[in-house]
This record gives sequence, structure tokens and C-alpha cells, in this order.
Amino acid sequence: MKNIGLILLILSIILFASFHLFSFNNKSIITQQQCISKSDDLNETRRRNYDSSSLKPIIFIGGMPRSGTTLMRAILDSHPSVRCGEETRVIPRMLSMRAAWKKSTIEWNRLLSGGMTESILDSAVRAFVYEILIHHSQSADILCDKDPFVIKYSSYVSSLFPNSKFLLLIRDGRAVIHSVMTRKVTITGFSLTDYRQNLKIWNKGMETMYEECEQIGPDRCQMVYYEQLVLQPKKTIGNILKFLNISWVDSVLHHEEFIGKKISLSKTEHSTDQVIKPINLEALTKWFSHIPAHVKRDVDSLAPMLKRLGYDTISDAPTYGTADPFVLENMNRLKNNADFWKNQTKMYARQIPTRVN
Repeated sequence: MKNIGLILLILSIILFASFHLFSFNNKSIITQQQCISKSDDLNETRRRNYDSSSLKPIIFIGGMPRSGTTLMRAILDSHPSVRCGEETRVIPRMLSMRAAWKKSTIEWNRLLSGGMTESILDSAVRAFVYEILIHHSQSADILCDKDPFVIKYSSYVSSLFPNSKFLLLIRDGRAVIHSVMTRKVTITGFSLTDYRQNLKIWNKGMETMYEECEQIGPDRCQMVYYEQLVLQPKKTIGNILKFLNISWVDSVLHHEEFIGKKISLSKTEHSTDQVIKPINLEALTKWFSHIPAHVKRDVDSLAPMLKRLGYDTISDAPTYGTADPFVLENMNRLKNNADFWKNQTKMYARQIPTRVN
């Protein structure tokens, strides 16, 4: 009887242990399945987010530096449905890196042989650009990026974001060069003393951007002349909003009222102290009488894009058009409140960052 009792006790212990072991294994399997399911759901969510990002309406503002890109983005930033923000500076570098990979046959083949297909790279670039834009500033219905040199990659970016649109800012190259040199804007390739070299660099960059814009077509890329933007802002901005399928609001004519509120400006950008003012004509003709005689003589060979874009290269003081009453009133405001705007300019004067906060 003692042996039978011991055997029954041992059997009971074995059965009890087996039951709990079976129950634990089942729970473990269920937990693993739940984890796998959650992981799959997360991956699917991420995939949908990345895929949907390509369908988001995004505006890309570009052009040669000193061509009015900051003013253009400030105008759009004053619209309640749009958010551009300051230059990201990283997006054009990422696009440049991807272009360099594709341009180098050896490097591109290395990537492909390592399993990095073009589709994977494009998906990664799309996710990178979208992630930067979505977290760059305040949320809005329409995202916008103002990185001047992004326009050099318009055809590629347009393939990543099929619902994106591009604004190419165009300005008289002589005015651009004068602004670069007098405001001491450091741009790779440009000189602070050599007009001839600068016109060649401007011409090369402008030609690339112009042809990229033409390649994706007028339905995706609109060329905006700086001169018309400041001379006839109501008409020009109206055409831009129509192109972007954005409703008109009067706030787009008064971007200066939103500086420091909806519109943030970086003091490291050269245009900040100019954009704080209402749309005006102050910078339109500053370059007149400052181009050296030997440069004027050879301007058509140094920068043939000037004629191609429709600029008068013969006159020393070309006429860009007539200013509308709204701009003339802004000029009076600036004149009658000169001290106020002078202080504002000092407040937003460019600062070179010396440390990282």
C-alpha cells in the first residue's frame, strides 16, 4: 500500500507538471504569434506610411541663390494650408549623394551587387525626404521645401513624389551676381570679386535647373520671375496659387505680418533681413551701373541664359515692367517708417553660428 501511494503521488506530480508545461508552451506559442502578428502589423503600417508619403502634395521651391526663393517661401508660409520653414540643407545633399552613386558606374554596380536595388534606394530616399519635411516645422495640409538646389534634381524628385509641384525662381543673373558679391554670400564655385567667373557659374546652374523644369513639364513645374513677383505680386501670386491648386487668401500679400508667428526665419540665411519687409522694389535695380565694362561687353557669351530667359542684355538699365499700386503703397510704408524698418533689419541681421545649443 505504501508503494502504491508513492506511485500515485509521483504520477500526480508528473501529471501536474505536464499540464503546466503544456499550458506554458501554449501561452508561449500564442505570445510569439501575437508578437509576430504585431511586428507584421507594424511593418505593414510603416510600408503604408512610406507608400502614402509619395502621394502627399509637396511643393519644392528652388532656383539659384539670391533669386527670391526665401521671399517665395515666406509668401507661401503665410497661407494657412502651407508650411515651408527654413532651408533644411540636408535634402539637397542626400539627393546629390544619390546622383553621385548613379553617375559612378563602379559605385552603382557595387550597390546593386550587394543587393541594394534601385527600388530600395529610391524608397529610402523618399522616406528620408518625407521624414525631414514632416518633422521640420509645424504641421500643415501641404508640405513645402525651400532648398534652392533641390530643383536641380526635379525629374528624379518628381518620380518619388508624383503629386509634387515645383516652383523655379528666376532672376536676372546680373542682379544675382551683384547680390552675391555685395552681401558676401559664400556659395561653392562663386567668387566675391570675379564677375566673369560668377556669370559662368550662374549660367551653368541656371541652365541645369531650367532644363530640369522643362523636362517635367508645365503641369509640374512653374517658372516664377522674381521681377514680376515684386512688381505685380497680386497677379503673380494668384497664378502661382492656381498652379498649386490652392485657394486664394489675402494673407499671402502680407507675409511680413506673420514673421515670428507662423513664419520662422533663420538668422543664418542671407535673405532674412530683407524678407521681414513687405513685398518691395528695393533690390530690383541695385545692380544697375555696377557691372564692369569688360563684363557688359561679353555678357552674352558669359551667360547666354540671360537672353534665353528673355532678359535685355543691351541696356545698362533694363525695364522689367510697371509696379502695381499695392507695391507702390508698400514702398511708401517703408519710406515713412524708415527708422522702424531699420531697427527690424538690425534685429534680423545675419549671424554666423558659433556654437550648437
